[in-house]
Amino acid sequence: MLLICREWALKMVDEVILETHQLVKEFKGFVAVNAVDLKIRRGEIHALIGPNGAGKTTFFNLLTKFLIPTSGRVLFNGHDITHEKPAQVARRGIVRSFQISATFPHLTVLENVRIALQRAQGSSFDFWRSASRLHLLNDKAMDLLSQVDLSEFAQVQAVELAYGRKRALEIATTLATEPELMLLDEPTQGMGHEDVDKVTQLIKKVSANRTVLMVEHNMGVVSQIADTISVLQRGQIIAEGPYQTVSANPQVLEAYMGSTEHALDALHGH
Repeated sequence: MLLICREWALKMVDEVILETHQLVKEFKGFVAVNAVDLKIRRGEIHALIGPNGAGKTTFFNLLTKFLIPTSGRVLFNGHDITHEKPAQVARRGIVRSFQISATFPHLTVLENVRIALQRAQGSSFDFWRSASRLHLLNDKAMDLLSQVDLSEFAQVQAVELAYGRKRALEIATTLATEPELMLLDEPTQGMGHEDVDKVTQLIKKVSANRTVLMVEHNMGVVSQIADTISVLQRGQIIAEGPYQTVSANPQVLEAYMGSTEHALDALHGH
């Protein structure tokens, strides 16, 4: 019996890809992230939600080392990365897709993904390389475009894509770096209903055999695809669990809406 318990405990440790311990970030006396303990399990889609000003983006910036915590620790695959530089954590496999699309607008869709593949190989932005050498990356680039349903747009300039397809391209360029943990910052921000549905299904598709942590304001999205949801309010996690648990929590309803009026409609994406 003790052996079984020990094996289960070891399995649970192995499943945690990223964790924070009492993570705090203060700005001139204002506590934006307040003693957050969070565990991201390998292979899951984990959503971080909360009202505006809850500390979601600050927390993301702490994980990707664009901010250094006031106190606390960040562990990735058991390694303390608290004081590492952004490039170091990126090399470890933590890759962030930004809220504002970060593609090259006047290059084709294929060229954007090809550049991301070059970056992953340590030869980013080598525009002077011969076309023949760059074409060696085409097969891999087209495979990534197929994963995000953009194959037919390979020769289209990124600037000409519809907004939802631009986000799909951004996800493809993120996948090109072969992330072990993919961080998505408001992936459906500013989208119409049709694009939201497409990107939601895309995230679900590309998350197979990957781990995703996403900040997302749309509860209709996270209700469909998130395995675990953590709710931030004033820099603290006030609830965590599957959608069914979180959406029934009165404290979450109050925090997410500022009042309980219309809260259930909002949490169900209406």
